[in-house]
Amino acid sequence: MTTPWWQTCVIYQIYPRSFQDTNDDGIGDLRGIARRLDYLVGLGVDAIWISPIYPSPMVDFGYDIADYCDVDPSFGVLADFDNLLVQAHRRGLKVLLDLVPNHSSDQHPWFAESRASRESQKRDWYIWRDPAPGGGPPNNWISDFGGSAWQWDEATGQYYYHAFLREQPDLNWRHPAVQAAMYDVMRFWFDRGVDGFRIDVLWHMVKAADFPDNPPNPAYRFGMGEMHRLLQRHSTDQPEVHRIAAEMREIADSYGARGQGARVLIGEIYLPVDRLMHYYGGERPEMHLPFNFQLIDTPWQARVLAAVIANYEAVLPPGGWPNWVLGNHDRPRVAARLGQAQARIAAVLLLTLRGTPTLYYGDELGLTDVVIESSDVRDPRELREPGLALGRDPVRTPMPWDDSENAGFSAVRPWLPLHADWSTRNVTRMAEDPQSILALYRRLTALRRDRRALSIGSFVLLNVQDDILVYERRHAAERLVVALNLGERPHRLQLPEWVRDSRLLLSTAEDAALVEDGVLLLGSNEAVVLEAG
Repeated sequence: MTTPWWQTCVIYQIYPRSFQDTNDDGIGDLRGIARRLDYLVGLGVDAIWISPIYPSPMVDFGYDIADYCDVDPSFGVLADFDNLLVQAHRRGLKVLLDLVPNHSSDQHPWFAESRASRESQKRDWYIWRDPAPGGGPPNNWISDFGGSAWQWDEATGQYYYHAFLREQPDLNWRHPAVQAAMYDVMRFWFDRGVDGFRIDVLWHMVKAADFPDNPPNPAYRFGMGEMHRLLQRHSTDQPEVHRIAAEMREIADSYGARGQGARVLIGEIYLPVDRLMHYYGGERPEMHLPFNFQLIDTPWQARVLAAVIANYEAVLPPGGWPNWVLGNHDRPRVAARLGQAQARIAAVLLLTLRGTPTLYYGDELGLTDVVIESSDVRDPRELREPGLALGRDPVRTPMPWDDSENAGFSAVRPWLPLHADWSTRNVTRMAEDPQSILALYRRLTALRRDRRALSIGSFVLLNVQDDILVYERRHAAERLVVALNLGERPHRLQLPEWVRDSRLLLSTAEDAALVEDGVLLLGSNEAVVLEAG
């Protein structure tokens, strides 16, 4: 019972612009999240992670922050957040915020002062460099949104660095005053009662001190996006970032390190798994959960998935707790990638693997990527590199609550269009259907709560063949088998001797699988959870 809550919980990501509008402006807000807390309790999640809510010009929809210690008027006021926190905690829900420490908005007072002159006291709070000897940008670094990562400032005769949009200048994390200011931001929200942070682009935060050119990427091909033309060897994942991550962890632990009072840090880090492991820390702990995005990109094949899972488990450092993610606000939705039938299998996989799962809002309804007409595009990435399907608007569309006008999301036209089948694929309609994917998610979260083997138990891979993936979860006297069929063909699966006398706890199929004489008859696109008798 001393297991910290973040190891047993299910995290639910909310993109606040698209969850629930209460003031009829077409944009979701904090009061809307508060209104839907009972839905989240019924869904069976334990923590909500809210994408940025801070004051912002919204050039990158909240990831360009003009004030780290307040709420943007489009989402409400600080009192609305405090009320949301109180209401969530009353229901047993933890609340995590998005911390965006790598960069601010160019409208932040810090940057305005930094840009005022070369003699400004905050000049070195951001990254300024002289032109290259022959003129032009200081090096060849490319913005993640395309184009040079350096922006010329005519007034002061230098370039400033921006890993993303020019309106998002990078902070200089080598400067002690920047570190102190951002640590104070963490304390501001922890003091209000926030349970943790998801830390945006953590691996970007420190750059090589001498700013050498990045090398070309030999695997680059057209369509990947210009950022992939170079390997980000010198602009990301520098050794010095680990001291900063450790100091962030010390702050979090000072507010609570164990049990229900623990504060958690989750790092957004898109790196190969061997480098990802370094962000757990060594002698000094760093991230509680360095986000593991492998399920988003891994080919949906049993043998490949088994290898990914086994390798990840094998390389975890001592004491390192695993985590799994199927989707987020930047990547295609799972139902768009796999189809509706396999999205159900993916739900079982996500919620029965060892480790902390993160669920993206709307995935429990089987939402797919929405086709966004050119006139409706809002995402700056799509606007900067059109035609490459890199835009994130399709996965940020409004949550459908019912079949009323605008799907119960808003009384007016939403900021992004709804999915085409919103009149039937919505919370109210799917809650009435015991075979819906929403009902499946609810059964899965309930089963995780009831069987500790699914939250803290050991993991053993039992069988991989053709489209079949089978593994055991075990804790104390509980022994469960999870069997997934990733294909269209039914399978007869010989069960281990110890599970032949078993009972079916869950199936994704209406006509559930049968066990006869130690053989599991697993239908097409079916996943089951069995418990040894």
